[in-house]
Amino acid sequence: MTSLPIVGASLRVFLTGASSGLGMALARAYASQGAVLGLVARRTAELEALRAALPHAERHRVYALDVTDHAALAAAATSFMDEFGGADVVIANAGISQGTLTEFQEDLAAFERILAVNVTATFATFTPFVARMKALPEAQRRRCRLVGIGSVAGIRGLPGAGAYSASKSAVISYCESLRVELRACGIKVVTIAPGYIDTPMTRVNTYRMPFLMPVERFAARAVQTIDEGVSYRVIPWQMGVVAKLLRMLPNWLYDMAFARAPHKQRKP
Repeated sequence: MTSLPIVGASLRVFLTGASSGLGMALARAYASQGAVLGLVARRTAELEALRAALPHAERHRVYALDVTDHAALAAAATSFMDEFGGADVVIANAGISQGTLTEFQEDLAAFERILAVNVTATFATFTPFVARMKALPEAQRRRCRLVGIGSVAGIRGLPGAGAYSASKSAVISYCESLRVELRACGIKVVTIAPGYIDTPMTRVNTYRMPFLMPVERFAARAVQTIDEGVSYRVIPWQMGVVAKLLRMLPNWLYDMAFARAPHKQRKP
């Protein structure tokens, strides 16, 4: 298995959803290793505050944009590659979550927004980089990583979270397709499926979250996974075991067990 360049060797990382939660933790983890970062999120002030707090702040670039603005996202990707000569790791981390119920017509807009941010923007994040990566010499291609952030919620559909579960299931399947497409040229596609990680997104949940993991530990494990080029990993590992067991349950048993499970709060 081919490892990434030596820690501190100016690894070039382009990261969406960087201003909070998993993205912020990943940015801090990579910056601590000496990486050069392209940080993407909607909020300029939060991005600038993050950059200022990172080691060697002057080396990093911020791109304030909405990932559903595909032209702006492509322009940011091109700017980053042009300035730094390419990218080694691209992480499509931007994601949103909200409870949705099909019986409410007004939830359609939320459903569409979740799919646009979580799924379509993953494609749009990777697209500008693939041709440039494929044009590299073989040894350099094998150091490249495209990273999709799925979720344990994408392994089986959760009640009240139809949009989020569908989006993360789509990310997992899309990244698998992309992984096979790029296998021959040596570019690694890594799918990470977080369980419950302590972030602002999960802190609004009112139900019990088993194996809740501090975000810094998640980031360290994720960086290791990306470095190793592992095709798919659930973090933390305990949720990986749970996910496998849930996938094995027959539908009737799964339905009975989860029919009364607590739902993610929907916005009225």
